[in-house]
Formats: sequence, structure tokens, C-alpha cells
Amino acid sequence: MNWWQPETFQKRLPLLVQRQAVIRAVRAYFDGQGFHEVETPALQISSGLEPHIMAFKTVLENHDGSPRSEMYLHTSPEFAMKKLLTAGAGNIYQICPTYRNRERSRTHSPEFAMMEWYRTGANYWHIMDDCVQLLRGVAAACKIGEYRHQDRRSNPFGVWQVISVDEAFQQYCKIPLLEIVDDVAAMHGHAKRIGVRTDAGDGWDDIFFRIMGERIEPLLGCPAPTLLYDYPAHMAALSRVKADDPRVAERVELYVAGLELANGFSELTDARQQLSRFEADMDLKEQIYGFRYPIDMDFIAALEHGLPECSGIAMGIDRLVMLAMGAEDINEIIWAPVV
Repeated sequence: MNWWQPETFQKRLPLLVQRQAVIRAVRAYFDGQGFHEVETPALQISSGLEPHIMAFKTVLENHDGSPRSEMYLHTSPEFAMKKLLTAGAGNIYQICPTYRNRERSRTHSPEFAMMEWYRTGANYWHIMDDCVQLLRGVAAACKIGEYRHQDRRSNPFGVWQVISVDEAFQQYCKIPLLEIVDDVAAMHGHAKRIGVRTDAGDGWDDIFFRIMGERIEPLLGCPAPTLLYDYPAHMAALSRVKADDPRVAERVELYVAGLELANGFSELTDARQQLSRFEADMDLKEQIYGFRYPIDMDFIAALEHGLPECSGIAMGIDRLVMLAMGAEDINEIIWAPVV
């Protein structure tokens, strides 16, 4: 049945009204913290450079209709927001449509709402505190005692679990993760021991994510939210490596009722290091998928000019609404779903 048919829409309307309450509560938190709400273009030279995230590509035309340049719908507003940080915008947040191709499931939509925020002069511990206060503020404003996903419950007013990736692998799987980084044979052996399937061609990261998905993630965020931090250094993405332990990067993910909700970092500010990571990521993308995305050299120039010390995180607004309302399908809480 089409989403716009009145009888279908009216069933969803109470959830959509609650969606707006969640978004108002989110804005109230950041406005109360003195953040600027910003808007950045969805069309970018570079969509985002994570190897396994796919973008939508379009062509910018001249007045006569001839092609001018290829552009991409952003997979995150990160690059543009960091340019604003370089310009001196200070603490900023944004709620915007975001686009990721090849993503569709009960918790994924090719077009979805993302919230991203940045604190200057702060590291990932400050961002973790934001997550605690934000989820408690939304719950209080919307008069809900817990977040829900499937049969799992998560009480934001309880004691949060704050655990490193290494500790999680030790606690839930008895795997000494940081002792076997890049040891593919050891990862195969541990996966076999705990009953997680592996294939002959699997690399270390493939097995890591399979173990995470099957044995660890479903246990996170219950009975209170989980902040999972300090990922292996080669999974740093746009985060900086930890000064007192170069084996890990200052990256954190937020889990609520078994569902991953946000991904954040103490941001990498070194332009040369960031360019090197981008090039390595695109080499990997080309190796796996046969193509690569362009690097936004204007972003690299902004880093060279001087990105202030900062931390930032991206959170799925639609998933937050799902958790607040106990919805099982992302299309239930989007006003006009992608068909």
C-alpha cells in the first residue's frame, strides 16, 4: 500500500508528530549549549571517503546543457562543517538530509536525516558527555522512560556502559584483540572457536566486523546505552591516534538497545596524515569495487590552514526517533519515505 494513502498515513501520523518532538528536544539541547545551527550544501566535490559507503553521483551542467563537473550528494556533512570550523564558526551542529546509495533495510534508508555536531577545544570524552545529556534530555522532553528496539530496552537515566573495543572483545568473546591486530590466522581461529563463520578470503577487518555484528553489538546498549571507544588505529577514519597508546584511535560509537546510533572522533587535524588516509581508503575502494571517489583538496587546504582542536560526532536522527518510539521500520517515522 502506498504511504500517501490516507488510511496508511493516518496510522503513522502519531509517530510523525513524536518525530518533531524529538527534533525539538535535540535543538533545545544544542541551543542551550550555545551552539550555532548551520546549513551546508548537500552537493559536494567529494561525497565522503569511507571505502564501503556508496554515494549518489550527478553532473553539474553549464547554461547550454553541456557537462561542467561531476558532483556527489554528501554521505555526511562533515567536510563542509569542518571548513566552517576552520573559518572560526565555533561550536556548531546541523540536522540535514543525507544520502547513501545501496542502503535499504528496516534501519537504513538511502535518504535519511543526520545530525552532526562539533565542539572546539574538546576531545571525544566531551562528545561522550554530550551523548549522555542529549539522550536523557530527549527522553525527558518526550516523556519516555526508556528507548526500545525489538525486544531490547535501554534506560538513558541508568548507569551507562563505557567500554573500549579491546575490553568488549575480551569480555564478550575472550579475544585479546590488540594482541592480534593484523594477525588474520589468529582472527580466523578465534572466530571458529566462538562459532562465527569465516571464508578463506576474509581479511582481518572482515572477521572483526562479523564478530562485532554477531557476538558483541546485539549485547550493547542494554540495560543502558553503551559508549564503545578506542578502535584499532587502522580503523581511525577521521580520528586522531591516541597519544599514550598508538595502537588505538580516539573513536567512539554509541549503541542503544543493540542498535548503533552514532559515530564520533577526536578529530584528526594533520592535513598530510589525512590526505594519506584518504588515498589509502580510495585505493582500497578501487581494489574492492573497481572505482574511487575524488578527494576534496579544498578540505585538505582547510586542514593545512588550521582546523582547531575539536571533536565531532554524527548521529542518525531517524534511528533516534525509532528508538524513542519503539518503531521497527525506519519508513514508519519518515514523513515521505523513499519508495
